[in-house]
Formats: sequence, C-alpha cells, structure tokens
Amino acid sequence: MDNCLFCRIVRGEIPSRKVYEDDLVYAFHDINPARPVHILVIPKHHIASLADVGVADEPALGRVLAVAHRLASENGSPDGCRVIINSGRIGQQEVPHLHAHVVGGPEPVGPMLKRN
Repeated sequence: MDNCLFCRIVRGEIPSRKVYEDDLVYAFHDINPARPVHILVIPKHHIASLADVGVADEPALGRVLAVAHRLASENGSPDGCRVIINSGRIGQQEVPHLHAHVVGGPEPVGPMLKRN
C-alpha cells in the first residue's frame, strides 16, 4: 500500500525510532507511548488486520511474537510485557496495518480489560 503509514515507515519515508529490523519485521518506539516501554512490531509487508492474515503471513506473524519479549527486555521491561494486537473496528485498530503493541516497564501494566 503506497500511502499506508506503517509501510511508509518501513520504506524510510517517515522517520521512526527503530529498535529492531530483519527480513520479516520492523519494530519501533510508539510516538505516543501508553507505558514506559511501548514498542510497535509490524510485518514489513502490508497486512491490513488479523482478518486478512493468510498462510503466507505465518512466518512474519511468528517473528512478531518471537521477538516481542526480547525487545521489551532490551528496552526496559526485563520482567515481562504485554503484547496486544487490535483488529478492526471492534478491536479499535487505529492504523490499518497489522501491528503488535509491546508494552511494559518497571510496574505491572494493570488489568487486561475493564468490565462494563
């Protein structure tokens, strides 16, 4: 996708604070962090959301999860992290390129969900 925000970051057209890159994924600090550690890990090829994942995407998605804890630990959350993937309108996905939020820090991140 030519105009996708995250595709443009991967291509170097928009600056980011990169923390990791390999042949399948790119990771960078969130520009509006919700926690002391807040890293986004994205597949380098465009996948709009979890609803669009196919068999060919499995290596990239596996890599997203495989590097999450290491990146959290290396960036200030050595005792664990939370990995969040929002998908679609109900999941409140804000950028239409699949991405995992890796969040943590020195204190626990809090409850998983608030009950309504």
